[in-house]
Amino acid sequence: MERNTNDGFFEKVFHLSKNHTDVKTEVVAGITTFMTMAYILAVNPSILGAAGMDSGAVFTATALSSLVATLLMAGLANYPFVLAPGMGLNAYFAYTVVLNMGYTWEMALAAVFIEGIIFIILSLTSVREAIFNAIPMNLKHAVSVGIGLFIAFIGLQNAKVVVDGSTLVTMYSFKASLADGTFHTTGITVLLAIIGTLITAVLVVKNVKGNILWGILITWLLGIICQVTGLYQPNPEVGMFSVLPDFSKGFGIPSMSSTFLKLDFSRALSIDFLVVMFAFLFVDLFDTLGTLIGVASKADMLDKDGKLPHIQGALLSDAVGTSVGALFGTSTVTTFVESAAGVAEGGRTGLTAVVSALLFGLSLFLSPIFLAIPSFATAPALIVVGFLMLTSVTKIDFTDFTESIPCYIAIIAMPFMYSISEGIAMGVISYVFINVVTGNAKKKKISLLMYILAVLFVLKYVLI
Repeated sequence: MERNTNDGFFEKVFHLSKNHTDVKTEVVAGITTFMTMAYILAVNPSILGAAGMDSGAVFTATALSSLVATLLMAGLANYPFVLAPGMGLNAYFAYTVVLNMGYTWEMALAAVFIEGIIFIILSLTSVREAIFNAIPMNLKHAVSVGIGLFIAFIGLQNAKVVVDGSTLVTMYSFKASLADGTFHTTGITVLLAIIGTLITAVLVVKNVKGNILWGILITWLLGIICQVTGLYQPNPEVGMFSVLPDFSKGFGIPSMSSTFLKLDFSRALSIDFLVVMFAFLFVDLFDTLGTLIGVASKADMLDKDGKLPHIQGALLSDAVGTSVGALFGTSTVTTFVESAAGVAEGGRTGLTAVVSALLFGLSLFLSPIFLAIPSFATAPALIVVGFLMLTSVTKIDFTDFTESIPCYIAIIAMPFMYSISEGIAMGVISYVFINVVTGNAKKKKISLLMYILAVLFVLKYVLI
């Protein structure tokens, strides 16, 4: 028997009952995904600002490109995936291409735009879909697990629970923070993130509706209480900002005029430009495929052959979003791994994406509120979602070492190399190599495309 909430307009457009969901679940999922990735509205302007771009213009470009690309995802694929300018790609844009290689940000935007056009062509010709389908099912489950560890690691870093140390990474030292007087600026937020993770875990165990979103809000509220009582003392110089919304500058939308249509194609035919464009192309392609594989696998959206229905629409929305983002004035737009947070809340259709997209639009007018969401409040969500994605490890066939060892390599590569695309590359290379050397390639019926991908990945490491 269908739930009443599935009736009417939303049922007709998003096929809610067919996807075993309802309007309330989708709305909560959309809000949750947005809350876990709202940080991009603050971080992206900061990173691209280092390349000489106007931060206010980048903020507007970030919100608008996220809005457009995510609505396309909802309309073309009816999936709960949310898109925005990707982390890592923005850092490559600013620090490598502009500051290190000497390109202007206008030229870098041109590279991103051309990359998007190439992606549109690849999506329409089903090349990206073929790559998705060529990856073996066990490896797809491994990608989901690897992403789980990766986003948990990101959450731990964002909250400063894990920091740099003599052992490369180490746990934050509360004893040291009390000794050097930084407990009230940094230490307390680390403690709040740990408390928030435990609270979120309890809510998950109790199966509270909207548990991950409630975890974010409760942790944020605890931060506000700590700031009001003086237990938390913001210090922007060390990256610890006020968790109270700042309405002193009003609700005006920053102008995008300084970045809109400012692309420079004057060096488009140079070898360096092609290398830069290929780097954007590679990372975006396999980060997006990895996210779609991992999140869709966890949400049981893949069919019996491991294929994702309507994937062409999902890939096309990502490609168009990238080109539109470049025109607006931001780095590569990609499908966000934080979409897993909404999926964990039960989001299964494009209605989840629409809710997140509308919140990106609303953020243009209410930026003080959304920019006040601290990373220590969203960290518990990423850590707990990491656990939920990790459970896909039980779907991997560990009795067949030719399957499980490449899966293991893909899983550990993602957090340790801090890249979804590197995890896929290592997984594909090891899968092909191990099966060929052990004489299992014919039995496994490894596709020609897997061989081609393995060779291309090896060449990438040799040449770039």
